[in-house]
Order: sequence, then structure tokens, then C-alpha cells
Amino acid sequence: MTTTQNTTTHKGPPLAGVAGVFTLLFLLGIILSRILTHGAPFPMPYGDPWHSQQYFLSFASTVRLSGFLQLGSAIALGIYTASVTSRLKFLGVTASGPQIALFGGIASSIFLAFSGMMTWVLSQPDMANTFDTMRGLQLMGFIAGGVAHTAALGLLVAGIAVPSLILGHLPKGWAAAGIVIAVVCELCTLSMVLPPLSVLIPLGRFSAMVWVIVAGALLPRRQIGQA
Repeated sequence: MTTTQNTTTHKGPPLAGVAGVFTLLFLLGIILSRILTHGAPFPMPYGDPWHSQQYFLSFASTVRLSGFLQLGSAIALGIYTASVTSRLKFLGVTASGPQIALFGGIASSIFLAFSGMMTWVLSQPDMANTFDTMRGLQLMGFIAGGVAHTAALGLLVAGIAVPSLILGHLPKGWAAAGIVIAVVCELCTLSMVLPPLSVLIPLGRFSAMVWVIVAGALLPRRQIGQA
């Protein structure tokens, strides 16, 4: 019996491209909201709730568009998650990393989709007229699309970064950066009891978005095996 070198390529969508779509749709929602509302910031739950109600009533069509783009972003994140965990298994990762990444990515996608749907509901006629209804939907959308989405996104990053650091599938510096980003994402959950720490939500979220794009570009597609 002879042993020959066999090169196989992972079949799946380009990870960097899918992560780019996830990020682009999310950012597009923010940018278009600012443009269409003439610079009015999307209301945070820590601000004046009456101001939030006026925003949702005045810019219903923009809020609806934002919810639509968030949902699209969530779908792209789900596709990325399925693809990157498949790639990790293809590359021979047998530890729990891919499963952690799968849980984190799917949960993050679902939380973001839920936030987008809550935003869409807020944009419908009469939903923001009743203050208590508006406030409840706003808080549910924020906690899902902010803290929960970002914390779960951190698990996706950690599930990719840790095995890639150990097995050398990513440059050590970038893999280590992913671990740091994942920690920041998890720490953002403290904002639920310490609101000033909500600054960790955008810090973790946007750095994770950049990280998954670059990681998707750097993860090997080819595996060298024995046949």
C-alpha cells in the first residue's frame, strides 16, 4: 500500500464575504437611520422615554427599515456561523470550540433577529401611541439586540479564536485579539446592573464584526491529508 498526499478544499460560501454582508447590513441600518431622520440618534432606553416615543412616532418608516435590515443582518450571521463551524470541523478541530461557536453564533443571530422584529412592531400604526407598550417593546428590543446579541457574538468569536490559536489556523496575534474581544463582549452583560458599562456593547460588537471578517479571510480552506 502506498501513501500519497491529498489536498481537499472545504466546500462552502466565502466566510469573509458572508461576514461582510452581516456587518454591512447592520451598519446600513444605522447610517440610513441617521440620514433619514436628519441626524436624530436612535433612542437608548437610558434616556428620556417620552423622547423615545416621539422618535418612534415621528420616524415610523425609518424604524421599519431599520428592523428589516437588522433581520437581514441576523440571517447573514446565521449563515456565517454554520459555515465557519463546518470549516473548523473540516480543519480537524475535535475539541468543543466549534460547538461553542455554533451555539454563540446561532444565539446571537436569533437575538438580533428578535430585536429587528421588535423594532418592526414598534413602527406599526398605533404601537408607539400607548406609552407602556412602546416602552416594553423598546426595552425588549434593546436587551436582545444589545447585551444578549453581543454576549453571544463573543462566544462565536471565542469558539473560533481559541482552537485556531492552539492549532495555528489563524495568526497568533489575531487569534489572541479574538480572545480579548470575546472577553469584552461577555463583560458587556454587566451593563444590566451597571448601566455606565453599556459602552462595552458597541466596543465588543463592532470589534467582533471586524474580527469575524478578517478571521473568515484567514482561515484555511484547504486541508492536507493522507490517502
